[in-house]
Amino acid sequence: MTSVKRLYPLIAFAAIAFSVVAVVIGQIVPDPYLDPMNVTISEYAVADRGGVTEVAMAVLGLGSLVLMAGLRAAGAPVRGLPEWLMGVWSAALLVAAVIPTTPLGEDMTLTAQIHRYVSVAAFLALPAAGALLVPRFAADERWKAIARPVEWLALAGGFGLLAITYVALPGDRVLIGLVERVLLGAEVALLGMLALRLVQLTWVRTRSLRYASIS
Repeated sequence: MTSVKRLYPLIAFAAIAFSVVAVVIGQIVPDPYLDPMNVTISEYAVADRGGVTEVAMAVLGLGSLVLMAGLRAAGAPVRGLPEWLMGVWSAALLVAAVIPTTPLGEDMTLTAQIHRYVSVAAFLALPAAGALLVPRFAADERWKAIARPVEWLALAGGFGLLAITYVALPGDRVLIGLVERVLLGAEVALLGMLALRLVQLTWVRTRSLRYASIS
């Protein structure tokens, strides 16, 4: 079981990296009439006949769950509300991957409304979790090194939420695609930061201690 737990960081990091690459691939003009600056990722996903974007969302959701398990196994100070919020993020991504929105220009269906609400929940949950983790990381010697970067990324996510709220409501969706992609980039970077630190603590330091004991 211990060896499985040591794989959590690598699986989580690989899942996040795969998701980033897959989303980029899925955004490579699935429909020449879609403008990525003014079309959301979900609307792009509907036009993506190969389903690459949906697969990326599902893998990112599963990878986030593995990351959460790895953080707990490593004794990271994530228990309580931060852990619950990361669970909301993961579950929301999985639901959004399975339940698509409607194509651009069509009336919104019930499934599209569900997709919208879970997407909003995901975008809200992760920056909130990051903000709650900042003081905990700052007080923990093992996680102190990433407290400030996590704070910056959580702030970026917060500003991104304000921006996308404005663009989606009074802003008449102008550049909504760009704003959403920047927001998602900040949130995925936050996950990547956590996964990278977990890899360092689980593998690099463990190996150093092993070599030190041998010598």
